[in-house]
Amino acid sequence: MLKETISHYRILEKLGAGGMGEVYLAEDTNLGRAVALKILPTDVAHDRERLRRFLQEARAAAALHHPNVAHIYEIGEFDGINFIAMEYVEGQILDAKINHHPLDVGEVIAIGIEVAAALTEAHAKGITHRDIKPTNIILTPRGEVKVLDFGLAK
Repeated sequence: MLKETISHYRILEKLGAGGMGEVYLAEDTNLGRAVALKILPTDVAHDRERLRRFLQEARAAAALHHPNVAHIYEIGEFDGINFIAMEYVEGQILDAKINHHPLDVGEVIAIGIEVAAALTEAHAKGITHRDIKPTNIILTPRGEVKVLDFGLAK
């Protein structure tokens, strides 16, 4: 069972899980803001390769300063738990918006332009995402696009 607090982050709810860890909505109690806290599962934390890839994800995303990429605030370890604290992006995952229904052509183009802008920034820094898919793209209530999950980045 996950602790209620990790470092100065108070866990509020689980947002999801993937190949590189579980993601929680948390409160940064120092700054009073919501963050997404990605946790490397403790059962694989001893695996040096998994830990290396986890930290590589954080460093790859942290190298990017672009409005269409979720920002990394901190990587750390607390009581044996490795974590990445990142921007919490409110909105709808593109996969849920599509939900097996075609989008308006104009909307597809607008989304595509913003995803391409994020990937162009990544490529300019020598980073290849390698896992672009609708579940790794979120649409904010203001209509902005954010690319998430650099877990397979090279």
